[in-house]
Parts: sequence; C-alpha cells; structure tokens
Amino acid sequence: MAQLTQVSRFSTSAANMIKKITVIGGGLMGSGIAQVAATTGHKVTMVDTSEDILQKSVKSIQASLARVGKKKFANDEAAGKKFLEDALSHIKPTVNIKEAVKDTDLVIEAIVENMDVKHKLFRELDQAAPQHTIFASNTSSLPIGKIAEVTSRKDRFGGLHFFNPVPMMKLLEVIRIPETSDETYKKLLEFGKAMGKHTVECKDTPGFIVNRLLVPYMMEATRMLERGDASAQDIDSAMKLGAGYPMGPFELADYVGLDTCMFIIDGWHKDYPENPLFKPVPLLQKMVADGKLGRKSGEGFFNYKKSSM
Repeated sequence: MAQLTQVSRFSTSAANMIKKITVIGGGLMGSGIAQVAATTGHKVTMVDTSEDILQKSVKSIQASLARVGKKKFANDEAAGKKFLEDALSHIKPTVNIKEAVKDTDLVIEAIVENMDVKHKLFRELDQAAPQHTIFASNTSSLPIGKIAEVTSRKDRFGGLHFFNPVPMMKLLEVIRIPETSDETYKKLLEFGKAMGKHTVECKDTPGFIVNRLLVPYMMEATRMLERGDASAQDIDSAMKLGAGYPMGPFELADYVGLDTCMFIIDGWHKDYPENPLFKPVPLLQKMVADGKLGRKSGEGFFNYKKSSM
C-alpha cells in the first residue's frame, strides 16, 4: 500500500508540473528563453507580431543550438544533429496569441519595457488563457505588481527574470507579489530548476536583486566621474582589480546601454523620488541626448569605433 501511495503522489506532482509554455516576444531574451526551455523538454510556443520576426528568431535559435550541439557532442556528429532536431521540434512559432495560449501552462512575457504595452498584452492574455495558466514577466525594471494589476489572476502571476544571454547565464530571479499563491510560486521555482537554472527568490522590489544593486552602483560611479574624482578607466580598473568584479561599472553600463540605464533610473526616481540612490545623473542624461549609448552606438563611456587607419 505504501508503494501505491508513493506512486500516486508522484503522479499528482507530475501532473502539476509546467510542461507547455508560451513565450511572448521573439527578441534576444524571448528566443533565448524559448531555446533553453526546448532543450529541457518543454513544449514551447513562441509568439511575435510578424512571421518575418519569428523566422529570424528561429534561425537565431537554430544557429545557437548548432554551436551548443557541436561543443556538447564534439565527437559524435549524429548525436549533435539529433540534439538540434529534437530541440527545434519543441518550438512552434506563431503570430496567433489566442491559439498560442489556449492550452498552455505558463506564459512568459518578454517584450518592450513599456507598461502600457504590457498592460494591453496582459489584458488580451487574461481573456484568452485558461484559468490554470500562470503568467510571468521577464521585466528587469518594472514592478511585477503593476503589470499584474490589469489581470484577474494575481494569485497566478509572478516574475521570471532571466539574464542575457539566456543559454549561458545560470541565474534566474523568481519574483513574487503579495498576491502570488504558494502553489504558483512553487511551480515557478520548479520550472526554473527544470530549465537548469539556479533560482533565487525575491519580493517585488525595484530591480529585484541584481539590478537593485548594480544600477545604483553604476550611477554612483557616474557621479564620481561627473565630479572629477577619478577617470572612467581608473574607476573600472579599481573595481576589477580591487573588488574582483569581472567588469567595471562603465564597461558594464556601455554593455547594457546607457539609454537602458537611464530608462531604469528615471523610472525608479519617478516611483520613489525620495530615494537618493535613484536620483538621475545629468552626465548620463547628456550622453544619451548626444547619442552616446555604449557599445551599440559605437561610443559610450569608452569608444568602440574601429579606427579608419
């Protein structure tokens, strides 16, 4: 009897696992999430606004999987090919949101960091998705609670903050709002672990764990530069050699994008104007206005433009 009871419990647990997911957004983050989920045996539907975007996303995933397979099965070409084919067979691209969520267990939103756009999306999703479906946002800076407020399922809403590039970065921040049920939160944590990620738990605080610490750190470094306390190069060198950071604050800001950094700090300042850590930095604002956005524009705190010589 004990053995039968054990099997019954396992079956119930398996039935409650997240198996089918829908990723909204075929950009860098969305395609990365879809890729990893597909390689861990999940059925993935990837949604975007056009077939052209989806085709590019699938090609990007295919190229990334080919690199992974070549490395993972260096001495077995057939196994590498099977790995690629199996993973791709788990991904279904579509522009039809209603069709994509009709029987899904989890929806992960990975679209533009704009609250109005997210609200419009989640209103539509809330009407189309079954009652059991859990909603999650991959936002890195917007409050999960505010995103969830337009839905009727706050108890089935949380945050899944992946890091770029998703296939390489092991960390996953799993965020809960006060209304998130224990059952939902447990499923989100189990899903993250099933994807091979190291999950950390966090409440719905601005920036969660990583960005809550990193963004003010980059802002304070910029204030130091603005005051003339030290050069950008020396500040970066000091933090890498003195604190053991892999990247200095300015190298990191250029990698993230100065416009993205400004967007985050301006949003936090608007919501929490009394917090001195969130005070905007005039130097950063000027650089963004001048088009110096970091690596993506060729120049930020450092110059990345190739010499014509």
